[in-house]
Amino acid sequence: MTVAILALQGAFAEHGAMLDRLGVEHFEIRQKKDLDRPFDRLIIPGGESTVMGKLLRDSDMMEPVRQRILAGMPVFGTCAGLILLADQVEEGISHLATMHIRVKRNAYGRQLGSFHTEAEFSGIGSVPMTFIRAPYITEVLEGAEELARAEGKIVAARQGKQLVTAFHPELTEDTRIHQYFLEM
Repeated sequence: MTVAILALQGAFAEHGAMLDRLGVEHFEIRQKKDLDRPFDRLIIPGGESTVMGKLLRDSDMMEPVRQRILAGMPVFGTCAGLILLADQVEEGISHLATMHIRVKRNAYGRQLGSFHTEAEFSGIGSVPMTFIRAPYITEVLEGAEELARAEGKIVAARQGKQLVTAFHPELTEDTRIHQYFLEM
């Protein structure tokens, strides 16, 4: 199994370190020609969703990535990755729009609104959750399912082979959410 990590901007190195801990082969996608390398799964990291969306469009990668996801390739989006995958973004624009969820960008406020907690994640148990200027899911729509809540807000969901978290599991020592993604 080989995992590609979108490395246009954001916390891609941390996902790579987590995959190293799990012994999983991975590489970074920085330009369109990197999509020619064979890979089985994709991680879209946290960062700034507007910037990442623009870079995907400018590098002519938006549609090829979208088509792979729609064809069933497993994808894991964290924080900004969640926003990029959402088909409905409150006070924002949709980018890849492959997952039937409605999200609120920067829902927890600015950088100073960042926090850490623990909460139940369906099928895994209690997991550490680090939120950095995070979004949350305001509504899980047809075909998607809620996986976790924190402070009463939906912070993780799955639709088929798409997994999203509003928090950053790559910033903890806990490998269970990445393992969950690898087993999808």
